[in-house]
Amino acid sequence: MPASGSSPATAVERALNILENVAQRPDGLTNSEISRKLAIPKSSASYILRTLERRGYLRRDAETGRYKLGLKILSLGGDAQSNLDIADLALPFMRSLVERVHLTAHLAVLDQGEAVYVEKVEAPGFFKVNTWVGRRMYLHSTSVGKALLAWLPKQEMEAIVRQHGMRKRTPKTIITMARLLADLELVREQGYAVDDEENSLGARCLGAPISDTAGNVTAALGVSGTLTQVDEENLPKIVEALKEAARRISRQLTRSGAAGAA
Repeated sequence: MPASGSSPATAVERALNILENVAQRPDGLTNSEISRKLAIPKSSASYILRTLERRGYLRRDAETGRYKLGLKILSLGGDAQSNLDIADLALPFMRSLVERVHLTAHLAVLDQGEAVYVEKVEAPGFFKVNTWVGRRMYLHSTSVGKALLAWLPKQEMEAIVRQHGMRKRTPKTIITMARLLADLELVREQGYAVDDEENSLGARCLGAPISDTAGNVTAALGVSGTLTQVDEENLPKIVEALKEAARRISRQLTRSGAAGAA
């Protein structure tokens, strides 16, 4: 274990410093070199290095004892780049969508069993949606979350939901697997998902899937507004605009090949 006087913040700082310094040395660094260069007690450095190695962020050369970046770091970088590519490509279409329907638009990807916003375009007007890029949202209670879940293999979808649970966000939140499965079947049939005050009272949201070159759903495009803004009269034209924007983003991603593994 790390020294008792080492705070969690200090340990995190040291781990990040180690990763950054190893990244600058293609030939890697030994425990002693890291300890000396970063002024970290050798026992603490050893503990951090073993943890990073166990989690796949570093790998140790058995012959030289030098630590180099592991595949986990490389995969994280690839995932981040894919998400940034999707956000960059989607942004013009999101802006056009917001101009057309006057609702706030979000772009979300699936990450560790949650929907993560990677882009947002705020609609003008009094009503502001309390969201931000990087915010994590539940899958079962949001429109983008349902759009991300609906096209997953059933076994994978059920495993994610069971792992994270179905927290009751409002009286309208779906909290049973049977109801969720029925709702996701409807999502697949109509090509879009609805969050009808299921995540936040007074808000109604719609979400549509975005597909990559292989036809896999890698992101979801959503719009959010009040119950008045997204009412029965406005719903058809909003759905049409949302699905068209999602199709256009999918086509753009297919042409660019940027949706590798979002």
